Amino acid sequence: MRAGGAVALKFEVAYLRPLDFGDPSQAEAVAVYDRWAAGGDPPAADYAKLQDYLFRYVAREAGRLHLPVHIHVLGGVGRYYRFREAEPLLLEPVLDDPALGDTRFVIIHGGWPRADDVGYLIQKPNVYADFSNQTFFRSPHALAETLRGWLEQWPDKVMFGTDAGPYGPPEGWEEVAWLSNTTGRRALAMALTGMVRDGDVTRARALEIARMVLHDNAARLYGLPLLPPVR
Repeated sequence: MRAGGAVALKFEVAYLRPLDFGDPSQAEAVAVYDRWAAGGDPPAADYAKLQDYLFRYVAREAGRLHLPVHIHVLGGVGRYYRFREAEPLLLEPVLDDPALGDTRFVIIHGGWPRADDVGYLIQKPNVYADFSNQTFFRSPHALAETLRGWLEQWPDKVMFGTDAGPYGPPEGWEEVAWLSNTTGRRALAMALTGMVRDGDVTRARALEIARMVLHDNAARLYGLPLLPPVR
């Protein structure tokens, strides 16, 4: 995948399982796999050990190959989705693991409604967040409050995103993309305007942060070309 041009990996968690990954040994994982391969059906707790081992193994390899790891963290996905099992802080043991120190993790969708927890997590050197989906799930005012809390401390860790796609009639890709772009830019402008008015940053710094959030942070993270400076 890396050789084919992939810029990141995304795990399907937390759609299918909780984010509280354990740290089993290879021997434990092999025992579970061998039992399954022999035709047995391992208990859920044992199967989770195999999942945990594979997650950490793939995450380590992603770090070696300079591929960021995307993890969905957002409430409001449907009746089958249990946000208590997808709260951002459940990832902390993984994010703090020295063996995964070279792996950069992106908390996709910014962990709403636990966005403050994500503001804490992105202080870690290998953790980033985007605010995609929140751009059509929340109002510009509400999103601006979240963004300001993040940007006051970690402007180099925050990235714009749309999560645009066809969500069914009457919302096609075009409508979602337009709404996400409009809301995201408006919320970012509101957050930065408030910071300028309160004397937290200068207007020049606010424009620099806007460029970082909308382009440069993602370009640096994914190894993409940076745009020439605006004159």
